[in-house]
Amino acid sequence: MKNKQVFSEYPKHSFYDEMFDSNGKVRNSYDKLYQQFSKMGVKKLTNRNSSMQSQMIKQGITFTLYDGNQDESHSERTIPFDIIPRVITSEEWEFLERGLKQRVLALNMFIKDVYHEQNILRDEIIPRKMIISNPYFLPEMVGLDIPNDNYIPLSGIDLIRSDTGEYYVLEDNLRNPSGLSYVYKNRSLMMHLFPELFFEYQVRDINQGLNDLLGSLRSLAPEHKQDPLVVLLTPGVHNAAYYDHTFLAQEMGIELVEGRDLTVIDQKVYLKSIQGLRQVDVIYRRIDDDFLDPLAFRADSLLGVPGLMNAYRAGNVALANAPGTGMADDKAVYAYVPDMIRYYLKEEPILKNVPTYILSKQEEKEYVIANLSKMVVKERTLSGGYGMLIGPTASETEINEFAKKIIKHPDRYIAQPTIKLSCSPSLTDHGEPAPRHIDLRAFVFLGKNVQLAPGGLTRVALKEGSLVVNSSQGGGTKDTWVL
Repeated sequence: MKNKQVFSEYPKHSFYDEMFDSNGKVRNSYDKLYQQFSKMGVKKLTNRNSSMQSQMIKQGITFTLYDGNQDESHSERTIPFDIIPRVITSEEWEFLERGLKQRVLALNMFIKDVYHEQNILRDEIIPRKMIISNPYFLPEMVGLDIPNDNYIPLSGIDLIRSDTGEYYVLEDNLRNPSGLSYVYKNRSLMMHLFPELFFEYQVRDINQGLNDLLGSLRSLAPEHKQDPLVVLLTPGVHNAAYYDHTFLAQEMGIELVEGRDLTVIDQKVYLKSIQGLRQVDVIYRRIDDDFLDPLAFRADSLLGVPGLMNAYRAGNVALANAPGTGMADDKAVYAYVPDMIRYYLKEEPILKNVPTYILSKQEEKEYVIANLSKMVVKERTLSGGYGMLIGPTASETEINEFAKKIIKHPDRYIAQPTIKLSCSPSLTDHGEPAPRHIDLRAFVFLGKNVQLAPGGLTRVALKEGSLVVNSSQGGGTKDTWVL
């Protein structure tokens, strides 16, 4: 049987395509990649894909997939990895980098302001009620000074590209952004599978990113300790992102610990080790605020460390990201980030937001309810693709049900027009590329300077026509090449 050419049956579609322009011509940045894949043919590409999937199973690159009811049932599986990389030109990346640095600086200033002077609330740039009633706002953080005023050493900012080719910020992830490990595993898999393409392309190296993150964490150490003990606090092996935790701890050379491995004595945190007790200086925590300390938050938490918040308040340990940062990645607060940039930095935003309707405003609520079939509606405090209505693909019953929810609790939701997410060729189960919607999670490290891992994590909606790229909803990932 003749080995079919890879892109011979790639369908034309109405979305912005990362590889092909509107006339079906290959974009310059993808030309070498197109040539290489075309030469290989479908059969050879499928074989390489199978070899890569078995590598992932051997290496245990997994993600826990929970069912839609969010009950206890779940299954662990390899995170689907798409073999066709996404390419970003150096000019595009330079633009994105400037916009992301600007955004993260403003968000960090906003969090500090809300927990101290509250100038932005006093000047009525953001409604006070939206912040004070936010479930992620922590009164315990009010007036508390933290190391270097750095609330968000690590941020995950999600970007999309519209049908005009323009980039937009979709959301900000400031609590416990996950997925950084997959950036590195994707890269090592691709370098192993296509060394010749890396040689041709001169892809920007990403290895400095983990050093930048470790540097950001170490810079938080109390009294600027020279050789601080940094640990990664995980909820444990049953957590969906446990692979992420183990990989990052291993690669940064820091201890991976659970709550039971730590103890608080005289407002200092210690790691129980074979050598005895060792004082911990910085905790990169991957546990939600509620579970951090059973004496301060949820009394039934078995994941946290009793007395941790007292040690934090005393300035004897640093937490990254700081507790209470979640109120800044609330989906309604997101709508005000351009205003924050103007307010704190006296600059115009470099990156645009997706237009967002605040449903606690009567006029906007009425407009959204009348146009639900064209809208994406999100529950403000949920992430991972849960609590959403995607109007264009929803049934009439689902739309009516959501309308009732909005009428009952308008302040719980925001709405956005459905953006035509860009597509990228992705390998299907049949071994042939087809257009699939993508976004990009950029990882930003805030330390003495603001740094980024070049590219970040491209996430793919593997189901045909789906706009939901989250791993927890069955999405996959691609390697992202910045030239």
